[in-house]
Amino acid sequence: MTTQQDLPAGTDAQVAITLDSCCKEDAHAVLAALHATFASDRSPEDVPVEPQGGPPIIWSATFDVSRTLGLAEPSRLTEPVVITAQGGYHAVDRLREALAEAFSVRVVGTSAGDQEEEVRLRLESPAAA
Repeated sequence: MTTQQDLPAGTDAQVAITLDSCCKEDAHAVLAALHATFASDRSPEDVPVEPQGGPPIIWSATFDVSRTLGLAEPSRLTEPVVITAQGGYHAVDRLREALAEAFSVRVVGTSAGDQEEEVRLRLESPAAA
């Protein structure tokens, strides 16, 4: 990961992500890649599940990107996944770069504010995975 030095801990280093419109296996692949890199409000053992016959599921987690725990390995997805990441500018950049270790990442939308931004990222399996 080629991001800047670790960020100071605090709310500026927190990024909230949501995944929807994807299968539980792809949600798990994305969340596992992020858990390999950053601390989260969810346990790595908290594996996504889909209730049978239920409504579409939205998976969410908050990651503290102030300290890098490790690097994620390249990972396969069954289909492209779009996630929404919301947080401070540097924090969202660190999260995006961490995801780029495991997936091909493309920004498909942004909404900016004074202190935070919301970014939609399209993730695909890396070419070499």
